[in-house]
Amino acid sequence: MIKESDTKKEIEQLKDAEKKYQSFIQRRNELNDMAKVIREERDMIHNSRKNLKEKIDIIKKERDELVEKMRYHKKLRNKFQEEAKKLIEAKRMKKGEVFKNLPLRVEELKADIQMLEYRQETVPMSPEEENDLIEKIREKRKEHKKTSKLLEKQQAVEVDISDKDNAIDELFKKADEEHKQVQKFYNENQKKHDKYIKMVNELSVSISEANKKHDQYLQIRDEAQKNHEKAVEMRSRIIGIKSERRKRWQDAKQAIKDQNIKARKAVMDKEKLKEIADKSVDVLKKGGKIILK
Repeated sequence: MIKESDTKKEIEQLKDAEKKYQSFIQRRNELNDMAKVIREERDMIHNSRKNLKEKIDIIKKERDELVEKMRYHKKLRNKFQEEAKKLIEAKRMKKGEVFKNLPLRVEELKADIQMLEYRQETVPMSPEEENDLIEKIREKRKEHKKTSKLLEKQQAVEVDISDKDNAIDELFKKADEEHKQVQKFYNENQKKHDKYIKMVNELSVSISEANKKHDQYLQIRDEAQKNHEKAVEMRSRIIGIKSERRKRWQDAKQAIKDQNIKARKAVMDKEKLKEIADKSVDVLKKGGKIILK
C-alpha cells in the first residue's frame, strides 16, 4: 500500500517538473525570439554590406578611370618636355656656330677692299708695289667672300635658333597645360581614393559586425536548443511520473475490483451454505438421510 507521504512527495515532484518544463519552454521561446532579432540584424548588415560593396566597386572604377586619364596626360607632358629638351640641345649646338663679330668682320673687309682699290686708283706706285697691292685686294676679296658666306649661314642659323626658341616655348607651354591636367586628375583621384578607403574601412567594420551578430545568433540558437532538449527531457519525466501514477491507480483499481469480486463470491458461498443447511434440516425433519458430497 502506498503511503500518503509518498503520494504527496510524488505530487510535489510532478508540480516541480511541470514548473521546470514551462520554464524551459518559456526560456526556449525567448531565446528563439532573440535569435530571430539577431538574425534579422545580421541580414540587414549583409544587405547594407552588399549595397556598400556595389558603391565601392563604382568608386574604384571611377578612381581607376581618373588614374588612366592622369597617366595619359602625364605621358603627354613628359613627351613635350623631352621634345623641348632635344630642341634646347640642338639650339646649344647651333649657337656654337655663331660668331658675334662676324657681321663686323664682313664690314671691315669690305672697307679694307675699298681702301685698297682707292689706293690703287689714286696712288702712283711701281709695278711690284701694284702687284703686291693687287694680291692683297685678291686676298681681302677672298676672305670677304668666305666671311659673307659664313654670315649668310649664321643668319640662317639665327633664324633656326629663333624658330627653336618659339618651338621650345610652345612645347613647355603644352607641357605646363598637360601638367595642370595631371594635377587636376591626381587631386580628383585622391578624393576618390580617400572615399574608397573610407568605404573599405566601413565594409571591414560591417563584416566584423556581421560576423559578431552571426556568432551571437549561433550562441543564442544553441542555448535555445539546449533549453528545448531540457524541456523535452522534463516532459518525458512528467509523462513517466504520470504514467507511473496512472499504472498504480489502475493497479489499485484492479485490486479493489478483485477484492470486490472475492467479497461477492464469499457472500454468495455463505448464502449457498445456508441454503444447503436449510435443505438438510428439512430432510431430517422429514426423516430423510443426508448424503455429504
